[in-house]
Amino acid sequence: MTEAYIIDAVRTPRGLGKMGKGALSQMHPEHLSATVLAAIKERNALKTEDVDDVIWGVSAALGLQAGDIGRMAALDAGYDVRAGGVTLNRFCGSSLTATNLSAAMIKSGMADVMVAGGMDMLSYANMYGMKMREAGVGSSGMGAGNPRLQAKHPQSNQGVCADAIAAMEGITREDLEALGVESQRRAAVAMAEGRFDKSTIVVKDEDGNVILDHEEYPRPETTAESLAQLKPAFEMFYNMPSAPGGKTYVELINQVYPDVEIKPVHHVGISSGVVDGASAILLASKEYAEANGLTPRARIVAMAETGDCPTLMLNGPVPAARKVLAKAGLSVEDIDVFEVNEAFAVVVEKFIRDLDLDRSRVNPNGGSIALGHPIGGTGAMLIGTALDELERTGGRYGLITMCAAGGMAPAVIIERI
Repeated sequence: MTEAYIIDAVRTPRGLGKMGKGALSQMHPEHLSATVLAAIKERNALKTEDVDDVIWGVSAALGLQAGDIGRMAALDAGYDVRAGGVTLNRFCGSSLTATNLSAAMIKSGMADVMVAGGMDMLSYANMYGMKMREAGVGSSGMGAGNPRLQAKHPQSNQGVCADAIAAMEGITREDLEALGVESQRRAAVAMAEGRFDKSTIVVKDEDGNVILDHEEYPRPETTAESLAQLKPAFEMFYNMPSAPGGKTYVELINQVYPDVEIKPVHHVGISSGVVDGASAILLASKEYAEANGLTPRARIVAMAETGDCPTLMLNGPVPAARKVLAKAGLSVEDIDVFEVNEAFAVVVEKFIRDLDLDRSRVNPNGGSIALGHPIGGTGAMLIGTALDELERTGGRYGLITMCAAGGMAPAVIIERI
């Protein structure tokens, strides 16, 4: 089995996910994807005729974000027509899974050079989804429109799930707000010190005009006092039917966990930000890299995908981390940097507590609470962030994982070269 090397990782800054207000919101999703594909090609003088495939992750596969963006964006980015493209959906874990599958193809000897990544424009997806709801069509994509599946595996609103986990784990709002404040503080330090500069590209239009060159979402002025004033964001869903004539979102959770008393704790200050963004990773075999003068930055050590309770939905990262550590023959003490997506503060707080981790090693440069979560693009972004941090600090191993709808979690361990 050959090595799968990470040659490079790039991403866009994250733009506000509000149509007409975010800097990226007027872009076509394929064009946004093409910006990072073009950047990874140009930064590495990549021979795109050699690319075996582009595996692209998109979560909100609606309207302009439906179809095979992987292929269309590669063509838009000027890739040789012989470079294929495919698009997949593992909700939040889409681009992390795209990376894992790309690495697996290289490790198996079936590919030599792959490009993985993903994107979501939540400004567009939310606008399109609203139009669908106004027209009386559409579904959450998480089982709400399938009564038979809901009877077998009830799936609630993700924010309600976050509140339920906090109640079950005895995690207080104050605990979660402390994590949210720290995410903002760490992100502010990282941006001030240029820690994201190596991987972040400038997004330009076709005429070369700058569209976005900085993060639009962070709120570095956030304090514990300001978060304490915010109203819970998901209580409105508690007694809302998940589908016409169906059970409420709380009833769906109580169907499986009848004793849990859910209390509203999560709000916008301790939940991931709604943004637009894209990311890409270039992977190659050891043989291809050496033959073509590509300098590897890291190698893929181990990969794992796992499922967990779809009703609570967000608890997959811990078993995914344990699974990938076992595959790598490593322990938590071996990992220098953990990147765990801050979908909701409770996800990371539970991860730290369950694995008894030093908090300084988990999301040392902030996370999606501060920076935002462009769903299909976040996983590959986290890999790049972990790699940049390993290079900055001289660390060896990074573990990246995240929850995904349906109760799933992909994970990967990388080793800096």
